[in-house]
Amino acid sequence: MIAVLSSFPEPRPTTNPYIVQLARALRDADGLDFATFSWRTALLGRVDVFHAHWPEILVGGRPGPKKAVRQVLFGLMVLRFRLQGTVIVRTVHNLHLPQGISPVERFLLTWFDRWTAHRVVLNESTRLPADQPCSTVLHGHYRDWFAGLPRREAVAGRLAFVGMVRRYKGTETLVEAFRALADPELSLRISGSPSTDELAAELRALAGDDPRIGFRFAYVDDAELVAAVTEAELVVLPYRHMHNSGGVLTALSLDRPVLVPDNEVNRRLSEEVGPGWVHLFQDELEAEDLLRALDAVRSARSARPRPRLDRREWWAAGPEHAAAYRRALDTGRRRPPQPAVRPRDSARSLR
Repeated sequence: MIAVLSSFPEPRPTTNPYIVQLARALRDADGLDFATFSWRTALLGRVDVFHAHWPEILVGGRPGPKKAVRQVLFGLMVLRFRLQGTVIVRTVHNLHLPQGISPVERFLLTWFDRWTAHRVVLNESTRLPADQPCSTVLHGHYRDWFAGLPRREAVAGRLAFVGMVRRYKGTETLVEAFRALADPELSLRISGSPSTDELAAELRALAGDDPRIGFRFAYVDDAELVAAVTEAELVVLPYRHMHNSGGVLTALSLDRPVLVPDNEVNRRLSEEVGPGWVHLFQDELEAEDLLRALDAVRSARSARPRPRLDRREWWAAGPEHAAAYRRALDTGRRRPPQPAVRPRDSARSLR
């Protein structure tokens, strides 16, 4: 039995559904003794594999004594793992360290990454150095998660952005591109909690007095999310950096087409789910991209089957992670520390 400690605590009602469904899959997997994170277990309990998702959460936060204590505990945890032979596995949600972190956070995360023995990537396009062993476990869908919630009929001309509102997600560009469209029958809804009050104010200023644009700047629960997505003819996610996106899979799980940046990850996703579901734009989003995608959605609607998401069933995630843990244990304890990631902007796979 492999004792696995995750880097996330016991899920709460507001926890990312990816994490909730992964925890269920790992608890159901044969051969795993899975536990959610606590400092007590990390420092005193039996841990064969430590599985990290966003390790920056463990060392970040508001400046002050609590953050300093967490950083000391994090350092002690990594030292204990090294002394006791615990292997570190990290899911590559982000390709680079977050921007704007302190020198202490950068040092701790770089050190942690050097001792990571195995990585789990969420798509087949992630490129890692040859000396970094990895396993691919595709990001699961959300069909089962949303199955019991009522859907709405699509509103003609409705475009939607749903998810946490962050600058890297390009919502300012979306508002500007939409305002360049003169069609009074079009509408745009942006729903989600903004990273700062300043960003929310900037988006409202960009929208001006355009009555076609509406905002819901707050945490969006599952029922509201399903309503916002299914009311849309097209979900637009104009991220400036998109590598893994739970938002894309949310829309596809609810049978709504998406408009996303043109990159290798999204091109492969388009091929996987079938024609008519994933529409692409190049460079920065423009008004013409919105019209082109909306026209394509309308012309293909009657002939479009549901997106193919059978490769992303959650029942497979537990065994696939268990196999990755075994590979990490087989090789990780014999490996020297690895090169660190570079501190650049990151794009999280949060909805």
